[in-house]
Amino acid sequence: MSEEFYRMKRLPPYVIAEVNAMRAQARAGGEDIIDLGMGNPDLPPPEHVIAKLVEVAQKPDAHGYSQSKGIPGLRRAQANYYGRRFGVDVDPETEVVVTMGSKEGLASLATAITAPGDVVLAPNPSYPIHTFGFIIAGATIRAVPTTPDDAYFESLERAMAFTVPRPSILVVNYPSNPTAEAVDLAFYERLVAWAKANQVWIISDLAYSELYYDGNPTPSILQVPGAKDVAIEFTSLSKTYSMAGWRIGFAVGNKTLIAAMSRVKSYLDYGAFTPIQAAACAALNGPQDIVEKNRQLYHKRRDVLVESFGRAWWDIPSPRASMFAWAPLPPALAHLGSLEFSKQMLTHAKVAVAPGVGYGENGEGYVRIALVENEQRLRQAARNVRKYLQSMGVNVPTTKAG
Repeated sequence: MSEEFYRMKRLPPYVIAEVNAMRAQARAGGEDIIDLGMGNPDLPPPEHVIAKLVEVAQKPDAHGYSQSKGIPGLRRAQANYYGRRFGVDVDPETEVVVTMGSKEGLASLATAITAPGDVVLAPNPSYPIHTFGFIIAGATIRAVPTTPDDAYFESLERAMAFTVPRPSILVVNYPSNPTAEAVDLAFYERLVAWAKANQVWIISDLAYSELYYDGNPTPSILQVPGAKDVAIEFTSLSKTYSMAGWRIGFAVGNKTLIAAMSRVKSYLDYGAFTPIQAAACAALNGPQDIVEKNRQLYHKRRDVLVESFGRAWWDIPSPRASMFAWAPLPPALAHLGSLEFSKQMLTHAKVAVAPGVGYGENGEGYVRIALVENEQRLRQAARNVRKYLQSMGVNVPTTKAG
């Protein structure tokens, strides 16, 4: 009997898992690894959110099946968030569905709207679900850049002119994971006009909507008049409220896409645990000071990372948003490639980072660094990196790093 399952053949080895396995092995051996690899928030959720989870979980009638599309109160809370934050009117009945994190939502949508042979435009480098959610569903991926400039739109035009069949879906992700690039509303206005002219659905992943810096709030594509004609957008509580393991996210936007996704989800799941959904309501409806507090904390970590690694002779561009820095390999070590460099960082500097090639071939030459350790640990990481670079013959000045 063949073990060459169709979808397994379409999935390459998960490169990032190789570094994760090395990290786990090192920690099991007692090594102190500074983990800047996985975007796993190290901060606790708000206390009132945990209290609501406990309160509802103690109710005897809260443990049955929930609603696949999300309880009404949570869909209303998300609609209110869009009104509050972006000035966008959203119908909680027809334009919102609750997902088990953005990842599950994207995969369910891909299952709902793509057929084998469909062509999807997706960024490269990108978060793996942006491509592999559609690959698993049988679609073909055509890569577009992540940098939102004129070359980006030129690549879209080439894709429409020279791809058969014509692409029907475009995935965008700003602030970008992994590159941390961000866009303004003018970019989305141009993108919506292009999508309407070319009859292409837009799927926007806005998971990092609240992690913006330097006073530049990230926009939503749904702020563009008429965007809901062609666009659906995913958000998540994972980073905003440090609730990653709770697996609560949302899809908001086009009614046709929301309906298709809801129908598929109704076959696949019964929705998230009701007490978790009730607690998610408390997060969205309750005090929002934690959002600004977390934003400031990540902002400080960003500045510490850039400053201390710069003093360690590794220049890292300062990200405008997200919880990541997208760092080119130190020039003297660029020949190693991102995977080998990440392995050496783990072995010799005791610092875990994510190899850029794990996000697509255009991620080669970079590593993704997550701001998920405190400032003291980031400075320790910089000191470790400096020693590693010196051991590799990189001409690092003798002044103390970090």
